[in-house]
Amino acid sequence: MTDVPRGNWAGNVAYAARRFHRPSTVDELRRLVAGSDRIRAVGTGHSFNRLGDTTGDLVSLAGLPPTVEVDRERGTVTVAAALRYGDLAARLHAEGLAVANLASLPHISVAGSVATGTHGSGDGNRNLAAAVAALELVTADGDLVTVSRADGDRFAGMVVSLGALGVVTRVTLDVVPTFAIRQYVRRDLPADRLDAAFASAYSVSGFTTWRSSTIDQVWRKQLADQPPPPADWLGTTAADAPLHPVPGLDPVHCTAQLGEPGPWHERLPHFRLGFTPSSGDELQSEYHLPRAAAAGALAALAGMRDRIAAVLQISELRTIAADDLWLSPNHRRDSLAVHFTWVDDAAAVLPVVDEMEQRLAPFAPRPHWGKVFTLDQPSVATAFGRYADFAALLTELDPTGKFRTDLLDRYFPR
Repeated sequence: MTDVPRGNWAGNVAYAARRFHRPSTVDELRRLVAGSDRIRAVGTGHSFNRLGDTTGDLVSLAGLPPTVEVDRERGTVTVAAALRYGDLAARLHAEGLAVANLASLPHISVAGSVATGTHGSGDGNRNLAAAVAALELVTADGDLVTVSRADGDRFAGMVVSLGALGVVTRVTLDVVPTFAIRQYVRRDLPADRLDAAFASAYSVSGFTTWRSSTIDQVWRKQLADQPPPPADWLGTTAADAPLHPVPGLDPVHCTAQLGEPGPWHERLPHFRLGFTPSSGDELQSEYHLPRAAAAGALAALAGMRDRIAAVLQISELRTIAADDLWLSPNHRRDSLAVHFTWVDDAAAVLPVVDEMEQRLAPFAPRPHWGKVFTLDQPSVATAFGRYADFAALLTELDPTGKFRTDLLDRYFPR
């Protein structure tokens, strides 16, 4: 099939699959899964490592009907797995509904985002997977099954699944009433005011080039009925024109700023759905750290500030509330996520990533599963408290390794 991606969005991964598929029905997908010895589903391709790669069959679900089914009595919406969050959001808003939070990109698929523990920001906001109430998936033998919160603790192991337990076809999400947001960008936040900044609004992101101790930009997304920040807010100055997180790039790609009110789905992401946020010439890494250890972890990284800055485009700091999902980077701990958008030069970036991981080791860093990281298997096993339980679930539901990849074999060896 020519309409199935042959590589990831950034271009740093060329998929090794021997066959590519785009089924148009769930029954077709079931036959495909049952008859394959190795198979993976690919979404919008926003992972920067080989988590979604396979030497077998690669399947896109973009050909399945893009269904959106609202259940107002239960307060949920059930959506096709391949639907992008931006497309879902527009349909929910038209129904007077919303999901509680969104990632920085609205271009990412629902199932892929959930499977990797993708997130937005906000002291009171959990990651996107925490909104999942049920999953429909095709298991290794081709059966179509539905699992939900009614399945208890086992369900908590199946949501952030890394695509390793089956091919998810539909996702049921909690919804809330629609709401409006105003976005204000502030400049030059003193580092010692970072906690106060995070606590000040519904969703807050800090951007830094690591060239100084100052947080270069703070993107403050507040509920529209709240008063704007005062002129001297936390010692910062107000941006007098729209900004892009990466210095010097055109902000035309970014969501509206300067306090202009708008619906949640047009303010919570940093980038607009109708634009490609960048060329894709980049690599990305991200580590989730205990919120209580944030100051120490950032100080440890500051000790290699010059090395980071030399290969960095921009770094983002966000907060995420704890959840109970086994492989979530936020499992049972409130977190600070430290994100890095690197230059597209793996040879220059990977030694910096390795040193960062060594400096962060005392803080039990948890990697974003879809980004570039080099942590060894024992470190990952130690950082995730339900690691052994997920490994057992993986063996139970996929005993022949049908959904496995080289990356999964590395971190969950058989």
